[in-house]
Parts: sequence; C-alpha cells; structure tokens
Amino acid sequence: MQEHIRQGLMKEIPITAFPGIRIGQVENAEAGTGCTVFLCPEGMRAGLDVRGGGPASRDSQLLNPLMAAERVHGILLGGGSAYGLGASDGVMRYLEEKRIGLAVGDMIVPLVCQSDIFDLTVGDGNVRPDPAMGYEAARQAMEAPNYRDGNFGAGCGATVGKTAGMEHCMKSGIGSFAIRLGDLMIGAVAVVNALGEIRDPDNGVRIAGVRNGENSGFLSTLDLMAESAEGNGEPGRPAENTTISVLMTNGRFEKAALCKLAGMAHDGYARAIRPVHLSMDGDSIYAVSLGIVPADMDLVGALGAEVMSRAIVRGVTSAERAYGYPAARDLGFSKIV
Repeated sequence: MQEHIRQGLMKEIPITAFPGIRIGQVENAEAGTGCTVFLCPEGMRAGLDVRGGGPASRDSQLLNPLMAAERVHGILLGGGSAYGLGASDGVMRYLEEKRIGLAVGDMIVPLVCQSDIFDLTVGDGNVRPDPAMGYEAARQAMEAPNYRDGNFGAGCGATVGKTAGMEHCMKSGIGSFAIRLGDLMIGAVAVVNALGEIRDPDNGVRIAGVRNGENSGFLSTLDLMAESAEGNGEPGRPAENTTISVLMTNGRFEKAALCKLAGMAHDGYARAIRPVHLSMDGDSIYAVSLGIVPADMDLVGALGAEVMSRAIVRGVTSAERAYGYPAARDLGFSKIV
C-alpha cells in the first residue's frame, strides 16, 4: 500500500474527510478513560463482526442482517468495560433533542451501538464513561468535531503488552488511517488495547509490547503465555483486553455486505496484533457505508484490512507516555506508518 501511495495510485487522506459522519471525543485524562462517538444524522448502513470472546457491547443485534433496522445513527467506542455502556444514554439524549433518529409515531428513537475496552486498571477505575460524557462527545461531534490520534477519547486509557502484568505494559491510544482510490474512500479508526504485542504489518518488527526489565526491548507474548501454563496447559488469565474499531467507506454496501467487510478487516488485526481474538478479548469491528460510490466488496475488504492494520500502528505510535507507562516513541518508534 505504501508503494501505491508513493506512486500516486492511492492518496492518504485524513479520517475526517469522509462525508456524512462526524466524530467527537471526550476524555478524563486524570482517570484514564474516555469515549469516541461517530454520528451520522442521516443514518448510516452498518455491520459488525466480533471475534473476541469477551465483548462489552450494546445493541449489537441491530447490526445482524436479519434485524429490521436498516441504518443506525451513532456508534460509540468507549472505556470502562461493561460499566461504561451507559454512555450511549447521553448520545441518545443529545440526538433526541436534535430530532435525529428513527421516527416512531410522534417519537424519535436514535439507534446507537457501543463497544468498550477494559481500561479499569489505568488511572482511576472507579471513573467510567457515563451519560454526561456520552452527551458531551455527541455535542462535540455535531458542533465542533475534534478527532485526534493518540491519548484521546476512547484511547485515553488504552495500553498494550500486558501478559507479564501492567508493570511491563506500554501506553497505546486511538489511531486512524484512510486512503482514496479514485472516488472510493476507505478508512479506519482503532482503539488499541491489546493483551499482546503490536507489529509493523509490513515487516513483522515489534513496535510495542511487553517490555523487558531494562526497557531495551520486548519479551515474546506467546513465550510468556507458554511459560505461565500449568501442567494442564492452561496459562494464567490476565485482565480483559480489547481492540475496537470502525471501518468506513463511501462505497455503497448493505448490512450483510458490511458484516462481511468487518470480518475481512479482522485480517488487519491479525497482521498487527499478536496474539489476537483471545477468549478474554472483546475484539470488534464495525463497518459503515457513508456513500453511494459503486465498489467491489473484495477490493474494499482487502484494502480495509490494510488500512486497519495501519490505524492500529498509528494508535501505538501516536500515543504519549502516561500513568507511568512509556509509549512506543519513548523506545524510539516514533515514525507514523
């Protein structure tokens, strides 16, 4: 992909360039948590693919192709694990006030889906995203969109490399990457809170993970898991971890195809996160269609996996040291992929 960008076949674009969607972020930096809200006043076609075994989510079934809802009005990525799922109440209240949602008689019912990461061991675990934070993130999205990569929004309390305990982990964050190919746009936003290590998808080099005792390099996540296994082969179970993302395109796709695109984008997870999709993870990808550009599903899915892997890397390389945890840039990995 980078070669195609250099040759001019593709062009890197900001994630905020997509039409019809607005992104707002709010974080409590002291507590180490926050949320990122994606709003589409006209409604967006959306699908979902969950590969982790322990998701914290809300209204996921709306995106099942068998369900009646054809569009949703918002997606919230947040912290707080299951405790943070009430943040969507605030998003719904804001949208209801603006009369944005599904008309049901004289009432308006905004359709908002949500997925959360586990960030309760960072900062103050007693503070979680709540309806007030969700409301403010929605207000920001509609009135003053403020998306940034790094320690912002849902990425505020994100960390990676936790197999040997939090004392060896690294600070991560939220990252984005997007491209344009002719009229077609494809992009991703990823909140990177993985148990394991993050690798450059082009060469497999570790750029974040479990730090060794001298902070001079990384320990192998899989080796640590194997070493911690008991006689029955069961490794110790660390706290829940999750990478949650939104894949977006202006290509026209319906719900079933978007679920497939979300599934294909999980290849991007596998290229950049090792290991991934574990039983205590909540790894989830939403895919949304924001336009009417004719597009081939296989092409968008293949490119979607590419932009997803780069959004994950950017979530790591754009993060800054916080809560006593160093970031990739502190160990010399400051290049934005």
